[in-house]
This record gives sequence, C-alpha cells and structure tokens, in this order.
Amino acid sequence: FHRLLEKMCCNCCLVGKSLQEKGLPCDHKLSVSYQCGLVSRACCVDGAHDNQTDTTRTNELPNKDETTENRDNSVLSDQCNGLCAQLCVGNNSCGCFKGYQLKPDGKSCDDINECLLGSSNCRGGERCINTEGSFRCQREVSCGTGYELTDTNDCEDINECEAGIHNCGPEFECQNTQGSFRCLPKVKCAAGFIQDALGNCIDINECVSQSSPCHRGHLCINTVGSYTCQRNSVNCGRGYHLNEEGTRCIDIDECKNPEKVCGGHGCINLVGSYRCECESGYVFNSISRTCEDIDECRHYPGRLCAHKCENTPGSYKCSCTTGFKLAADGRNCDDLNECEANPCSQECANVYGSYQCYCRRGYQLSDIDGMTCEDIDECALPTGGHICSYRCHNTPGSFHCSCPVSGYTLAPNGRSCQDIDECVAGTHTCTVDQSCFNVQGEFRCLSFDCPQNYRKVGETRCERLLCNESVDCLAMPLRITHYFLTFPTNIPVFTNIFRMGPSQTLPGDDLQISIKAGNEGGFFKTDRTPTGGVLSVAKLINKPQDFELSVELSLQRYNSLSSYLAKLGMNAELSHQH
Repeated sequence: FHRLLEKMCCNCCLVGKSLQEKGLPCDHKLSVSYQCGLVSRACCVDGAHDNQTDTTRTNELPNKDETTENRDNSVLSDQCNGLCAQLCVGNNSCGCFKGYQLKPDGKSCDDINECLLGSSNCRGGERCINTEGSFRCQREVSCGTGYELTDTNDCEDINECEAGIHNCGPEFECQNTQGSFRCLPKVKCAAGFIQDALGNCIDINECVSQSSPCHRGHLCINTVGSYTCQRNSVNCGRGYHLNEEGTRCIDIDECKNPEKVCGGHGCINLVGSYRCECESGYVFNSISRTCEDIDECRHYPGRLCAHKCENTPGSYKCSCTTGFKLAADGRNCDDLNECEANPCSQECANVYGSYQCYCRRGYQLSDIDGMTCEDIDECALPTGGHICSYRCHNTPGSFHCSCPVSGYTLAPNGRSCQDIDECVAGTHTCTVDQSCFNVQGEFRCLSFDCPQNYRKVGETRCERLLCNESVDCLAMPLRITHYFLTFPTNIPVFTNIFRMGPSQTLPGDDLQISIKAGNEGGFFKTDRTPTGGVLSVAKLINKPQDFELSVELSLQRYNSLSSYLAKLGMNAELSHQH
C-alpha cells in the first residue's frame, strides 16, 4: 500500500515538473485529485526555484512509468479534463489503480475488500485483514514458547543452543529440540557405573543392587565397575547337598522331590538314600531303584481269562471276542445281545455270538451292510403309474396320492380324485348378480342379461313379453334359457350331451332342432327324437377347450309356430377322477 502511495505521489510530482518545463503556470487547472494537485504545484514551484539558482542541474527523475515523447501519456496529457479521481484512460474514460474498482459514477474509485470476496491467498490458521487498496494475512494463534514468527508468517523453532540462551553448565553440552533444548553430560559412563546429577560416574555394587547375581554355592565379590563369583570349597557326596550358608553337607530327602522318585509308590527316606514300597502288581528293582510292573498274562498264560488277557500297569484285564461280553466275575464271557444296542435300522434278531437284521413292510435290507433298511419306491415300480389317479408321492415305507391343488379332493379310497362342487359347498366367489356353474376342478360365474322385449325369470331364463301382433316379435323365441355343461375330453363320438323338448308332446306336433351359432369347428350335431331333440358329439375333442352354442327348438302345433332357444356354455377338460 505504501509503495502504491509512493508511485502515485511520484507521478503527480512529474506532472508539476512537466508544467514548469513547458512554461505553463504551476496553478494550471488539471483533471487530478485534490491531493495530487497539491503535490504537482509543490514540485512545479520547487523546480522553478532550482532553475533560477542553478541552471546546470537537471530536474529529471527516473520514472519507469513515464512515457516517451512520441507516445501519448494519459497522466501528462489529461484527456478527461480533471474528472477522474485516479487514472484517465482516454476518451473521457476513467480507471483505477490496482486494488480499487470504479464506482457507478464512472469517476471515483472504491477500495476492493479482498477478504469479503475470498480473493486473498491467506493460508489455514491465518486471518485476512483488508487494507486500502490491498490486504494482509495475520496468524490467529501465537507460536508459543520456543518458537518465533518469521517474515512469511510461519512459526520457526528457536535454536537456544546457537543463540546461547540455554542454561546448561560447563560439564554439559546443549542439544536443541523442537520448541526447547536438552543438557547432556559431556562425559559418558562405562558399563558398571551410574552417572549422578553433576555428571560424575559412580561404581554400581552389583552384589547389593541385584538379587543373587551368582549361582547357588558361589560368593559374590564386588569390583570397580563389575563383580566376581567365587565357588565355595565344600563338596558333598551322593544323597547330600550344601546348606544355604555353604558351610556343611546335609541329607537330601528324595521323597520330597517333586519329581516323585518312586513313581507314586510309597517312599521311605534314608540318610543319604531312599527306599520304595511297591504296590500290588509291582516288584522293586534294586538296580534302577524303581517299581516295575508284573506282566500277569505272560506269567500265567490261559489260566486267568476265558478269551483274551491284556496286561495293565499293576494288574491285568480280560476281554471277549466279538459277539460276547465279559461276565460278572471279570474272567468268563457270556453271549452279547447285540440287538440291545440297536445295530439294525429297523428289526433285529439275536443269535449266539451274533445277530440278524430284517425290515418291515415297505422296506428292503441293504445289500451293502446288511443292517440298513432301504425304502421301496412304490411309485417307481412297473405298476406305480396305476396306483394313483393323478399323482403318486413316495414316502418312507409307503406312498400317498395327491390331487390338483384346487378344485379336487382325495376320495375315501386314498387314490382317486373327486371334483369339488364349489357352487354347492358355497366356496365360490360369484356375486349376487351372477350364477355359479360347477365344472371339473373349478367353477364359472356367469351373468345373463335378457334382450329387449324379454323379462328375466329366475337366474337363467328369459321369457318374451306380449308382442301386440308384431310379426318380428312373434318370430322371436318364446323362452331363452342359459345352461352350462362340462364333459371330459376324448368323449366318444355320437355321445349325447344335451336333450331339449317341450314339457309334453301332443299328436300332430312338428318338432325341429338345430344349432344356430357356435359350431364353427363342427364338433357337435343335432338329431330329432320323438319327444324333442338331442345334441351329440360329432367329432373327437382331444384337448381342453370352451364352447358357446345356441340351439333352437321349434314347435309347430295347431297351425301355430313357436320356438325355444338354449344358450349352452360348455367346458371340455381333462378328468382327474377314476
């Protein structure tokens, strides 16, 4: 900021000197600020005084911002007529120095707050402080003891040793650390010595400071910087050892030795020795001075056990061969009932020295181990396909039949499937306005609307209203009745599936039956009967499908022709009932 002010002051002074050189009055009206005008007039008056007293001295000052004579200078040749507060850039346009911005009036300049705009380059831990035309960064936390603030606003460690501000004595040397220093003794003590606070080396008495540095039976003698161990001169024989003072030999109580010299047998201590009292089944070996086991099976072969004899420490035990167990006397063998241990997966029969496995109905004995019973898969047998009418499921030792998930139930014989009449059982989902019709394995919800000039009678029948002698009305059926039928696929051809006729016939009646709609595939045909007509299968139906047929019966009686229409909804599907 100070450099900027110096540059501005220098430029204003050069303006005054230029006025003086060109012979213009020092109070010539310039388009500069008030402060710049004061500096310009002062330099102009001072320059005139210098020319009067010393004509040989030049008044030109080096200025790196000054332009040459053949170039346009916006300061010296003010084209803005003194309207600009800082700089004139020509054509009555004003500008500002670095760190300032032009105000809306186009003349004045306002300081730029770099801290608010975030254009400062302050680092973490530094706070931005705005200044006129610039800014500065200041640390938020002081450096603390042992550190000093550098010109770059960083904390740097103070080397107290180089600065000579430590308090180490003449026997110590200073070592600098981060933020502090240490005083280290100049003299280093050898092994066996310890250094006191003044830096002196003092001998360590290892015989006092350490717990028994020498082995048992040795005497510790301290020396300067070390120690020596001297062996006691007393030697003891077998069964004795030196006392703690190392002055005489005393008896060793071998029976109190944690190693158990007699191996768990009785032990009797003797002066300089010991003796073992062996338990039954052992004998004392005087050479090895231990109790050794007696092998009864080898000493008494065939006389102790009926089958097998096995030696054990201090005794023996008898065992039997496979299929037998040890008797109560521990020597003889009785037959073992292996069936008590359930070796077979199902049934077991005990025999002398062995056993025999057999299986229950629905299982067969495994050929591999002769003990496991394997399930017989009845569904996989050649006759398995005829066991169940729908699906066969093998179970361990048996089987069971199942029917489709919905629409069927298993018959009492456990093999056949019976259709569930949802309409009778009341398990259907038909609404009040719909009629329920049972089909194989399911049901149908049907609603019937009567055509114009008909009224609904019951759930499935529409009757014609009075015709008023209208020819078109009289040609319409007297009654329209809706039916829903089901039959299995592959039903034999010519099988009658629907019968139609008047409630009673009279002599002279002429009856005709025909299919009016729905027989595009030609699967059905009609035939007359004495009492009406029948609908039968004309072509084999080998897959499930639905049909909607309109069958009309016409009756000619007493020169009056009337007709009746049956609308048939038929379902042919696979049967799961046998």
